[in-house]
Amino acid sequence: MRILVADAFPPESRAELTQRGHECHYEPTTTAEQLPGALAGVEALVVRSTKVTAEAFDAAGDLRLVIRAGSGTNTIDRDAASRNGVYVCNVPGRNAAAVAELALGLLLAIDRRIPDNVAELRAGTWNKAEYSQARGILGRRVGVLGLGQIGLAFTERVAALGTSVYTVAKQGRDPEILERARAVGVTFVDTPETLAATCDVLSVHVPGGDSTRGLVGRDLLGAMQPGGIVLNTSRGDVVDEDALLEAMDTKNVRAGLDVFSGEPGSGTGTFDSALARHPNVYGTHHIGASTEQAQQAVADGVVHIVDEFGAGTVLHCVNRDSGLAALHPDGST
Repeated sequence: MRILVADAFPPESRAELTQRGHECHYEPTTTAEQLPGALAGVEALVVRSTKVTAEAFDAAGDLRLVIRAGSGTNTIDRDAASRNGVYVCNVPGRNAAAVAELALGLLLAIDRRIPDNVAELRAGTWNKAEYSQARGILGRRVGVLGLGQIGLAFTERVAALGTSVYTVAKQGRDPEILERARAVGVTFVDTPETLAATCDVLSVHVPGGDSTRGLVGRDLLGAMQPGGIVLNTSRGDVVDEDALLEAMDTKNVRAGLDVFSGEPGSGTGTFDSALARHPNVYGTHHIGASTEQAQQAVADGVVHIVDEFGAGTVLHCVNRDSGLAALHPDGST
């Protein structure tokens, strides 16, 4: 196939695709606006953060497969893909450890005010008196909203620090996930509001989409205790940013955020966000999955999907309900 890789992708994995006989074009700086003009003759597209719009699908006459090199697919217009006969596949689970590590890092950074320590030292200021007032993580109650692979990886890591971990009970949850959660002593509660009211820390690990947009809003934030901590390494629109700004100003809620609404759709750009500027926010640049370990694991998954597609099997298809094809529950044709 003629494959366009429109985001950063390890050279070893690109070489693997070429060795398999594919024509692999590497254009990692491609923007969402440039993508429609770059898809002539392309049969498979690999993206990470680059948005794939309806205009891109309408312009791509030969496109058959889009692979999101990660788990979330909210940056891809799946309805437009289905209308144009294109499979959209993801690579779930392989970056779970990396995202969980960042969420844990944000929690520790907030508690010990690490970025502020660093900034003052670099400015030549010694202020031990100010920064000796951390509460500590041991014994804290941590709520995990979303217990997929990433939420579970975070749960296991934060439990190892001596915290008590809570999550919302859910029907039909994978027995393996339940077993791993119970192994670290997770307590289940009935509702997200109960979770927020029970815990000192709320870490969000849900997928993007209509069902989760604004999930962390005034009701949930209103249930949190003053001085609570919100962590979001999932998707920006899961959090109602106006409600979070209000909670930070009125209840001294603090936040560790890797994702924001309206963040740039490419690797670099300008970003003007009142939330990112707020002194109660420690923010990162949507880098949760951006470790060498995670990117290689995801790249291996991309190569596997391409191999299986060439053999007639569609793995991890996320537009299976579109009428595009009759798919088995495991995502294969």
